[in-house]
Amino acid sequence: MSDDTMKTTTPAISVVVPCYNAARYFHETLDAILGQEWDQPWELVIADNRSTDNSREIAADYAKRFPHIRVVTANEGQGTTWAVNAGVKAAAGRSVLLCDSDDVPSPGWLAAMGNALAERDFVACRMDVTSLNPLDEFGSRPHPQTERLMKISYPPYLYHAGGSTLGFRRDLFLEIGGYDPRFIYLHETDFCFRMQLAGHSLTFVRDAVQNVRFRRDTRATFYQSMHWGEYNVLLFRKYRGHGEPARGRWKRLMFDSLHVVRLLSQWRKFSPGQRMNTMWLSGWLIGKLKGMILYRSAPY
Repeated sequence: MSDDTMKTTTPAISVVVPCYNAARYFHETLDAILGQEWDQPWELVIADNRSTDNSREIAADYAKRFPHIRVVTANEGQGTTWAVNAGVKAAAGRSVLLCDSDDVPSPGWLAAMGNALAERDFVACRMDVTSLNPLDEFGSRPHPQTERLMKISYPPYLYHAGGSTLGFRRDLFLEIGGYDPRFIYLHETDFCFRMQLAGHSLTFVRDAVQNVRFRRDTRATFYQSMHWGEYNVLLFRKYRGHGEPARGRWKRLMFDSLHVVRLLSQWRKFSPGQRMNTMWLSGWLIGKLKGMILYRSAPY
């Protein structure tokens, strides 16, 4: 569909890209989105969240050249939560697809997700973790959502998906309040739970693929994992009334702690990939313990 047609027709889909200091990979992401083909009108909404590099200038340059791109300001708060909420609010499409500013959708992603949203209210695509990450770093992160949706192991025992893989009807997102600002991390997981508890099942779209980029250094890996460990405790505390928690949680915490101590004692012998894996597990454990203290909660 031509740019002129998309400019004058109400879009069926709005692709929302939350953006903060994304210059390093931004061209690759935007080019991959703009290279998508679909027989329905769509738009791209870039929500700039107080970038201090030249991300906004890059976005503005693309908007000048492509009439179906809009750049909006997300300054109400700092973080992906605020950027996504601002982008979805500004979107004109009936439905919305999310894409992180450093991820790269494969060809056919937009069409597969758009067609799925013509029949479904809430969908998620498949992840590929191999194309954008060095082989020796695969062990540093779990490999979720490559073949199926993820499912949380504590109440409410529901499915969830990475934020960059989600698609949903815009009115339903607004109806349940969008992303909850209390969740600086795992906002997409909380959103998935609230959507399902509101009666909207999450559908896996296998034919749509999002290539996901991992953090590249041990410090960044550690802190990301620590935040996720902490906010899993907050999620557990929020939803613990939606099911019976698993047994043996304290025993599991003790086992994980001893495992991390053993890994750290072998640090000098590890390859770069093994060190990344150890940092990931260490961050998760410390974040979990921090969350238990902050939110006065038993382990999940």
